Amino acid sequence: MPTYPETPSENVVDVLHGEKIADPYRWLEDGDSTETRIWTEQQNAVTEAYLAAAPGRNRIGRRLQELLAIGVLSVPTPKRGRYVYLRRDGRQNQPVLYWRDGVDGEDRIAVDPNAINEVGTTALDWYYPSDDGRLLAYGLSENGNEESVLHLLDLDTGRQLPDRIPRMRAASVAWRPDSTGFYYTRYPARGQVPRGEEPYHRAIYLHRLGTDPAADPLVFQPSEKEHWPGVGLSPDGRWLIISVARTFDQVDLYLQNLESGGELVAVARDLPASFEGEIAHGRLFMRTNLDAPTYRLYAVDPERPDRSNWREIVPPRADAVLESVAVAGNRLALGYLEQASSRLRLTDLDGRLDQDVPLPTLGSLFGFGAEWDGQELFYGFSSYSLPPSVFRIDLAAGRSSLWRQVETTIDPTGFEVGQVSYPSRDGTPITMFLVRRTGLVLDGDNPTYLTAYGGFNISMTPAFSRSLLLWLERGGVVAVPNIRGGGEYGESWHQAGILANKQNSFDDFVAAAEWLIRERYTRPERLAAAGGSNGGLLMGAALTQRPELFRAVLIQVPLLDMLRYHRFLIARLWIPEYGSADDAEQFRWLRAYSPYHHVRKGVAYPAVLLATAESDTRVDPMHARKMAARLQAATSGEHPVLLRLEARAGHGAGKPLSKVQQELTDSWTFVFSELGVEV
Repeated sequence: MPTYPETPSENVVDVLHGEKIADPYRWLEDGDSTETRIWTEQQNAVTEAYLAAAPGRNRIGRRLQELLAIGVLSVPTPKRGRYVYLRRDGRQNQPVLYWRDGVDGEDRIAVDPNAINEVGTTALDWYYPSDDGRLLAYGLSENGNEESVLHLLDLDTGRQLPDRIPRMRAASVAWRPDSTGFYYTRYPARGQVPRGEEPYHRAIYLHRLGTDPAADPLVFQPSEKEHWPGVGLSPDGRWLIISVARTFDQVDLYLQNLESGGELVAVARDLPASFEGEIAHGRLFMRTNLDAPTYRLYAVDPERPDRSNWREIVPPRADAVLESVAVAGNRLALGYLEQASSRLRLTDLDGRLDQDVPLPTLGSLFGFGAEWDGQELFYGFSSYSLPPSVFRIDLAAGRSSLWRQVETTIDPTGFEVGQVSYPSRDGTPITMFLVRRTGLVLDGDNPTYLTAYGGFNISMTPAFSRSLLLWLERGGVVAVPNIRGGGEYGESWHQAGILANKQNSFDDFVAAAEWLIRERYTRPERLAAAGGSNGGLLMGAALTQRPELFRAVLIQVPLLDMLRYHRFLIARLWIPEYGSADDAEQFRWLRAYSPYHHVRKGVAYPAVLLATAESDTRVDPMHARKMAARLQAATSGEHPVLLRLEARAGHGAGKPLSKVQQELTDSWTFVFSELGVEV
């Protein structure tokens, strides 16, 4: 075990709802203090020295460099014969945004973040081409902070327009049909709201090209600072569409007739469900899980949006989740999840079945590209063994063909992908994907990498991972359970793993580990667990509740102090998912599992690597710092507890390839070394 820096333990005690809660490492919450910075630098030095001495580190780094050179590809956005899409080739730090005239035209560079910043820490966060395909709105941010600044580019001339709009994190943008301006979402500047509330108060504005953004008129401000609005427009510019996410599972929908100057009208408000919609062909196509945990699709007349006039055109299915919908000419593209794997179905505009589109294997759709009056549909697909591929359907001919695929020498037949079902603690059946090298013999001693997420209605589906190939090539097994809290089986599956039900997520994950051991895939000494963000919370819970099941635990950008998490950054947005310790009942749920508060003195914990980043604007690095300190002081075992804090990086979005490689080299060196796997 390495020698750790001295870590002062202070007598800090809170009384929450009558219970005394010790917090000896409260001082590590202040990431800007000199003491915390020095301590973190010392922890980083310990981690670097430990991992540098691990066998095979250089070979891991070299192979990851080769694997990460496998490119990145997005689905193109078609706009009047012009196509805009992202692609990363070879060892470029950031994907480049390209455009072309004609589906088979020559690629031209629109935005190259690598040319803007050779270090690679400038990221392209989002982009929105105008309806005529001439102008491009896009957001750039620095060092992983996701604090986007809007830029405008004239694709015809290559000229940058002078308009700049800051504070457009995760922006929603809707161009006016004549390309003279756009509706957009923006956050307040410092001084405009009480200090600390800058990550909230998201609102919708209208910008006209060439005017001062500071004078942009406010279009919509939600009633609560935590509410999250998005904006859209009908193709003719008549109807403004506003969605308001009150929580991750309650989204209201509004319409406004801009032509008549009418008031904002609620299509769906104060209902215990989520709604999203697109207007085309004079109809609002509205996807919702209202009284339908697996989602349904309504057609709504914008002139008569009352619920009594909604017409169901795609009913909910018991065996599949309607995950996505796109209007493509006179077709609807319906993306389903069946047993946590994607399916694609095309119907007419009234939802009548037209055709099922064959997909290559168990895998994941990753986007649609279409125009409401077009004759083509693009869709992306990948799987554990198939790199990102984009297909194009000629809607008139009904034919699907490969448009573009990431080039690689990886042979997809070299890997086996299967799916099993196992019972959780309460008997609920949980599905799990298992990936291994073709022909690998299962002998009970196979090194196994178990990862999951289980939150925010996010689904863990079979998708291509460059770094997992490193593990699979060397005889490792990858296991991905679809635990409760995710979206694999609809909203009821999500609800079964949040708030008072959060322990279900942890039980499902632990049951996966037990199944892998019982079915002789592996044993605890050869089992690693890994997860990030909400998945980092999952790792913290598994570590503190069942430490004997794992040999190594990789905890990335995690939530771990669940009694104080809501006080930092944007975390108040997550109260509907977890609850808040300010509420007595919710405090009891959180106190029952909060990983930081369940570290026990004298327990032999497995090897732990806590990875975080100084520019993370979602999950505060304080979680990883405090957990590292507490585990180092508590463990009675011989395995290391390591902290890795990355400079000039954030939660993960926009991270340059060079930093991704460094992070993955450290992570996989840790896993390979602790499980005793030869490289």
